[in-house]
Amino acid sequence: MDEANNDHEFMRAAFEQALKSYKEGGLPIGAVMVENRDIVAVGHNRRVQDGDPIAHGEMDCFRKAGRRLRYDGVILYTTLSPCMMCSGTIVQFGVKRVVVGENRNFPGNIDFLRSRGVEACLLDDPDCVALMSRFIQEHPELWDEDIAGRHGL
Repeated sequence: MDEANNDHEFMRAAFEQALKSYKEGGLPIGAVMVENRDIVAVGHNRRVQDGDPIAHGEMDCFRKAGRRLRYDGVILYTTLSPCMMCSGTIVQFGVKRVVVGENRNFPGNIDFLRSRGVEACLLDDPDCVALMSRFIQEHPELWDEDIAGRHGL
């Protein structure tokens, strides 16, 4: 299986996490951490569910991965372009490759990641775009509370 097929397969797993969060009443953002073509952790945005302002999908995934000696051998898949907090964590832990589902609903920090040597691949996945768009239309107050007023942070 080539890298592009892997990317779509693992993004599908991240999307399933986003859908899980959406069904729980939370922001539909999912993440999957992969090493050697094996999923080592999954996570989804739990900010609403847990009342935790930093429980973004990527952060939940890192927490579930637990302590690791190194992160430079993992690939992080996330359905939405990472905010600055999550991007900073990616850089801090030395993740070398991030695959992003979409950046239409939130531009995030792909350029920042690239400027720090992270290979950031944008899939522009239509399912990721549609689910986030639907959520923003249905729950503009939750979106605004989370990140809407801070595009580019």
